[in-house]
Amino acid sequence: MSMRWIIGLLIDAPERIARRWHWLGPLLARITVGWVFLWAGWGKLGALPQVIENFRGWGVPMAEVMAPFVSGLEFVGGILLLCGLFTRVIAALLMVVMVVAIRSAFWSEIDSLEYLLGLSEMAYLAIFLWLALAGSGTVSLDSLLQRSARRLASTDARISQPAVQ
Repeated sequence: MSMRWIIGLLIDAPERIARRWHWLGPLLARITVGWVFLWAGWGKLGALPQVIENFRGWGVPMAEVMAPFVSGLEFVGGILLLCGLFTRVIAALLMVVMVVAIRSAFWSEIDSLEYLLGLSEMAYLAIFLWLALAGSGTVSLDSLLQRSARRLASTDARISQPAVQ
């Protein structure tokens, strides 16, 4: 067996297959975290006094402001992720929420890398990082708006060019 054959079988062939399904990863990631955060935010909005108390207990500054803000961000952000609209911005904002959640609620309990990486907040952080870097994918409103804007710009460019005589 040659190295070229091994690379072809274990790297190149799976890559060719994956190219056909490139749209599925971002879509599934957005649907998963979008759904979770839509309902998490909704639940927090419906129980704001308790959420404010939790934030105070975790030492989050300005809990009265931050609790409704984070709850609303999770709810609206979840909806936007489901639609694939403003994905990179929403994912970046929710990354910050996850970092603060880990630091505020779990930091004193973290005694190993295993514990840290086992937190669901850490998994969400990784998914948000990927979405912030990779974007929403082709099955999204972001992609639809980008394609529309390119078509419009192309049309505008053709219209604004002087006629050749």
